[in-house]
Formats: sequence, structure tokens, C-alpha cells
Amino acid sequence: MLLAIDVGNTHIMLGIYENDKLKVYWRISTDRCKTEDEYGVIIKNLLTQSNFKTEEIKGIIISNVVPPLTFVLKKMSQKYFRVTPLFVGQDVETGLNILVDNPQEVGADRIVNAVSGYRLYGGPLIIVDFGTATTFCAISGQGEYLGGAIAPGIGISVDALFRYAAKLPRVELVRPKQVVGKNTISGMQAGIIYGFVGQVEGIVKRMSAEFPTPPLVVATGGYAPLIASETKAINKVDPS
Repeated sequence: MLLAIDVGNTHIMLGIYENDKLKVYWRISTDRCKTEDEYGVIIKNLLTQSNFKTEEIKGIIISNVVPPLTFVLKKMSQKYFRVTPLFVGQDVETGLNILVDNPQEVGADRIVNAVSGYRLYGGPLIIVDFGTATTFCAISGQGEYLGGAIAPGIGISVDALFRYAAKLPRVELVRPKQVVGKNTISGMQAGIIYGFVGQVEGIVKRMSAEFPTPPLVVATGGYAPLIASETKAINKVDPS
């Protein structure tokens, strides 16, 4: 079996694959201070809870956008699974033709999104990833990575609003009853949720106009179900 690890700035997604089938997946917090032993114990416990054995893991592949964790996860893989992991990067043959000015700038997370998205849905395709940053990736009908857009993520925006506006509280990110908020909390929820809905609709509309045929729009990431439920601009949600 294959252990796939997708390290984002906020969360780490872990999944167990048997051949091409995803058997189970988990989401844990990204912590740059954790050691290889701490990550090893966490992952082994997750495997045990799902009735998998450590020795069943024959390969590990890692997509990582947090450089300090590269060495940590390599040591963890070798120590706890006796496997040298494969890190996704420009030197890994993915079959993806990256048509941007500097392919080295394209993060591993966006490469993985593009490869998996095209494999699952074909093209043309727009992938909206609601992570620490909200990224929009454009993939052609031939599976070429055309480029994209990067915006501050929902979490970053909410934290900035709370930090720099002294009288505004932290709020739960849930759909408000109406856009016209009747109090501070509902007003903030309306501004955050529908503000990001508008961002997605605007960027997707402008990006779609640059395709010769209408692309399928797929959303992923932790906030994907919340935003997708409020707009018709997103065709599919794939949170894993």
C-alpha cells in the first residue's frame, strides 16, 4: 500500500492507497516544531485506528510546501516505515506539461492538484483549492498546466480581520441567514462567506473566458464544501 502525504501550511492530508483506490484519509494540523518521532506516532496511531499495519506501507510519496518539514518527514518515513519517500517536485515525471514562465515556481501542491484533477475529470479544468491560500489552477483539454491565480485564503483573511480590527470578534464560519447582517457577527459571516463566493465567481468567470471551451470547475480543500454550497460556479467538490 502507498501512504500519500500532502503537507500544506495549515493542514497535512494523509491518505492510504491500494493500487489506485483511496482506502482512507485523514487531516491533521501542520506543525513545523514537531519531530519525526511525533509525526511517526501520530501516523501509526491513525493507521492502527483504521486497522492498517505499519508493515503494509510499501511506499510513501510526499507533496510538501513547508521546507522545514522535508527532512523531518524523510527521517520519519525511514525510521517508522523503513521506506525512503518520494518527494513531488520538478524532477518527478508526472506527465504534466507546465506552460508557465518559470516552472520551478509552481508549488508541489498545485502540481499534485493538476495531475490528480486531470486524471479524475479530464480537461479543460479549473481547480480551486481552499487552503492557506486560495489557488486557482487552469488545465487545458490536453492536460497542460496553463497557470493560475493565488489569493489570500479564508483563514488568513479572518485572522487579519480579527487582528487589525480591535472591536471585531472571532466568528464561526457558517452560512448566515441573510446577506444583510443584523448584528456584528452575522455581518462578519456574510462578508466573509459571500465575499469569497464573489471572489470565486469573479475569477472563475474571467479565467473561463480564456479557455476555448467551458472548463469544469472542481473545488478542494477544507472550506470547499462551505463555499461551493453557495455558488453555481463550482461544478464538483472533492475535499480529499
